[in-house]
Amino acid sequence: MNVGSVPQPGSLALSRKEDFKAFAESPRRSRPDLLTRKQLTSLPTQARADYDRQRRQWHANIGPVKTPQLTELHEDLWDIVDSNEQDGDKAKGAVAVDAFPGLGKTTSVLAFARDFHQREIEESGAFTSQGHERIPVCRVGLTGNTGMKDLNRAMLEFFGHPGQMRGTTAQFGRRVLDCVLSCDVRLVVLDDLHFLKWGQKSGIEVSNHLKWIANEFPVTLLMVGVELAKKGLFGEGSNGRDTALAQTGRRTTRLGLRPFTIDTEVGRREWRQMLLALEQRVVLTDKHPGMLADELSDYLFARSTGHIGSLMTLINRSCQRAVRTGAERLDQELMDRVKNDEASEAARLELQTALEKKRLTSRPRPRTRRSA
Repeated sequence: MNVGSVPQPGSLALSRKEDFKAFAESPRRSRPDLLTRKQLTSLPTQARADYDRQRRQWHANIGPVKTPQLTELHEDLWDIVDSNEQDGDKAKGAVAVDAFPGLGKTTSVLAFARDFHQREIEESGAFTSQGHERIPVCRVGLTGNTGMKDLNRAMLEFFGHPGQMRGTTAQFGRRVLDCVLSCDVRLVVLDDLHFLKWGQKSGIEVSNHLKWIANEFPVTLLMVGVELAKKGLFGEGSNGRDTALAQTGRRTTRLGLRPFTIDTEVGRREWRQMLLALEQRVVLTDKHPGMLADELSDYLFARSTGHIGSLMTLINRSCQRAVRTGAERLDQELMDRVKNDEASEAARLELQTALEKKRLTSRPRPRTRRSA
C-alpha cells in the first residue's frame, strides 16, 4: 500500500489498522438523490450509468439501522467499556456478544467499534504523547485452527508489525503488548470466536491467553460468536473439567441480540418502525409511503423470519433487481424471484402459512385517541 493512500470502502480488510482507520474515520456514505421517472429517463447514458452505480453501492450498504436491539447492545457496551477505566493493576471485564447467525452481531459490534474509535480520537488526538499513531481499536477475525501463536500473529498483522513472521509464541505476545501500549489500544475485538474448538488443546490455550490479555493489557476484550455458552466460554468448558474456561467466564459479561418478534404489540411496532426506516433509505423512483411497512410487512417477516441479516439481504438484492430491470419499486411479484439465504428460506413456509391464514400478523393495531 502506498504511504498516505486511503483504501476504498469496497476494498477494506478490517484485519489491518489502515483499513479499520479508514472504516472508522471515513464520512458516512451519502444517499443518492431520489429522482422522478421523468428525471430518470431524461438522464444521458453516462449519467444514468453513474446514478445506477451509486444506487447499487448505496443499497449494498444500506445499514446499519438503529434498531432497538442495536441501541440496547450499544448501551450495554458503553456501560462496560466506560467502567473499564481501572488502573493497570486490575483486570478488566471482558464482553462476549453471543447470538445466533443473522441477527447482526458483527455489524452491530463494528458500529460500536467505529463510534468508540471516533470518541477516543476526538478526546485524545490522533497521536499518543510519545508521538505514536493512536489506534483505539484492534479487530481480529479467528479461524477454526487458531491457537495462541496464531492469535498473536493475527494481532501483529493488524498493526503491520515487521516481526509477525518469525518468533516464538512468547515473543509474539510481547510484541503485541508493545503495539497495544505504544498505540494506546483500548478495545480488542475478536470476531468469529465460535470457530475455536474450546474442548481441545488450542481452545484451552487461547482461553489462557485471553486471561493473560485481560490481566496485562489495558484493554476491554470484546468477543463475538455463535453459541459461545455451549462451547464452554461461560462455564467449565465443553467437557465439564476445564477450570481455565470457567475463570474466563467469571470475567466475561454475556450480551445477546434478539430477533424481531410479532407475538406482542411491542414487537409488532418495532418491526413496523424497522420497515419505515428502510423505506426512507430505499432509492427507487416509484417507491411510495407504506411500500414496505403496509404492503409487504407480513411478507417480509415471513421471508426473513425476523432476522435482520436476512431482511437486509433480501431488501438489498431486491433493490438491485428493481434498478436493473427498471421496475423501480418493491412488490411481492418482484421479490418472489429474489433468492434469500438458505436458513430463512427453509424456515419460511410454516410462518408464511400462519400469516396468510391470519393466525398471525406483523401489523400493530391502529392507535386510538383517548377520549377527553
